[in-house]
Amino acid sequence: MRFAEFYNGSTGPHISFEVFPPKTDAAMESLRRVLPELIALGPSYMTVTYGALGSTRERTLEIAALIKHEYHMESACHLTCVGSSRADLDGILDAIRRSGIENIVALRGDPPRGETAFVPPPDGYSHGNELVAHIRRRYGAAFGIAVAGYPEKHLESPDRESDLRYFKNKIDAGADIAITQLFYDNADFFSFVEAARALGVTKPIIPGLLPILSAKQVRRITSLCGSKIPPTLQAELEAAGDDDSRAEEVGIRQCVAQAAELLRHGVPGIHFYVLNKSSHMRRILAQLRPVLAEIRQN
Repeated sequence: MRFAEFYNGSTGPHISFEVFPPKTDAAMESLRRVLPELIALGPSYMTVTYGALGSTRERTLEIAALIKHEYHMESACHLTCVGSSRADLDGILDAIRRSGIENIVALRGDPPRGETAFVPPPDGYSHGNELVAHIRRRYGAAFGIAVAGYPEKHLESPDRESDLRYFKNKIDAGADIAITQLFYDNADFFSFVEAARALGVTKPIIPGLLPILSAKQVRRITSLCGSKIPPTLQAELEAAGDDDSRAEEVGIRQCVAQAAELLRHGVPGIHFYVLNKSSHMRRILAQLRPVLAEIRQN
C-alpha cells in the first residue's frame, strides 16, 4: 500500500513510526528485538532513515524489507541526494523496488558530518524537488513519495516565505504526502499548514513528533535542526537536570498532550520519531487510544 492510499481512505488518523539503521551489529540485534514490540503497537507503517555516505544506508533497505516481509507491515525507505549520482539513485531505487517496498521518503539530506554546506555530487541533485521529479519520471506511480515539511522553516532557508515556496516545489514535483520536522509548539504546525494551504498545497501534511527521553538529547537534536523548546517545557527539563527518567516523564506527558491536541484538530495522522525504543511509545499510545477511538467513531 502506498502513502496516498493510507490518507485517501476514512480509517485514519494513522499512527506511524520512524526508526534508524544502527551502526553496529550489536545495535542491529537490539533493533531486531525492539521491532516486534513497536509493531505490536499497531502503526499503519514504518519508515527507515538513510545513513548517507556510510554503511548504515545499506541497512535502510534491509530493515525496511524485514518490516514488510517478516512482520507484514508497510514500510518506507528514506532516500537522499547526498553522495549519489543519478545512476546511483536509480540503482538504489531499483533495489528498493525489487524488494517490494512501495514507499520512499525523498529528501535532499544534510551535509556529511564535518561539512557545513551541501555540495551536490557529480551528476546528482541539489534539492529535494529534483529527487521527487526524478523518481516520478523514471518510475511513475510505482512508489508513494513523502517529502519533509518544516513548521519552523529549514535552517538554511533565508525566511519563512522562501521555505514555503521550496516546500510547494516538492509537492508539485509529485509528492503524495509531507511529514514534518519535529516541533514542540503546535501553533507552529497550524500556522505552517495554513500558509501551505494558502499557496495551494492540498496533499496531507502529517506532523512529526519526537518524544523527549532526556534533556541533553533534546537540546542537542533541536540545536541541529533549529526547532525551539517552548519556555514552559524548557523549565521542566531544566528542573529534571541530568535525571533522564524524570526528563522522560516530562517528555511522555508533553507528547501525549501535544498529540491529543493535534488529533482533535483533525490531522490525518502522527509520525513518531521513536529512536529505536518501544517502552515510551507503549505508554504514549496507551494514553492516546481513547482519543483515537473517539475520533475514529465520529
